Amino acid sequence: MSEFSAAALPRHASGAASIAAPGGAARPSVMTLAIRDQAGLASTYMPFVQGGGIFVPTTRLANLGDDLYLIMTLLEDPTKYAVPGKVVWITPAGTTGRPQGLGIQFARNEAGEQVKAKFETLIGSAAVSSRQTHTL
Repeated sequence: MSEFSAAALPRHASGAASIAAPGGAARPSVMTLAIRDQAGLASTYMPFVQGGGIFVPTTRLANLGDDLYLIMTLLEDPTKYAVPGKVVWITPAGTTGRPQGLGIQFARNEAGEQVKAKFETLIGSAAVSSRQTHTL
């Protein structure tokens, strides 16, 4: 069984995915994700998303297109990978056979490319296998 955990900063009472920054401007909310085993990597990575992406199991409410900031740790690597992203997938509660959560597309920048490359290196050929994931 795979082991991963996700946490997020509290949402506003409105359910908005962003938090207020000083001066009243909205900034992307922050989510943390720790994937501790190979099965967790393979079941959450979304290679079919342009630029790469990851499924984050969470009960957090969000809308398609919401900006998020992910801070991830992968396996035994102590490095914290910080990457901005955008919600491109929502699996609502009660979906048969799939956990509730959000699909996050990695930003098309250096941080996004770095974490995409890290996932693909760690997963290897499993990234293109027919193995069932939390998404497709």
